[in-house]
Amino acid sequence: MGLSESLRSIGKVLKLSRKPDMDELKLSLKICFLGMIAVGIFGFIIQLIASLLLGIRG
Repeated sequence: MGLSESLRSIGKVLKLSRKPDMDELKLSLKICFLGMIAVGIFGFIIQLIASLLLGIRG
């Protein structure tokens, strides 16, 4: 796939894409924030378990 074909593909995608309305944007932000919170809680739980296990052994 050459450069001109890549640029044409990018142009087609940009022509088909549209700006999200406010409701879609709010929903996307909520999902992203919930995902970040879930990852943070998961990491905290792993760190807590690891520190408890190392605290018992050490």
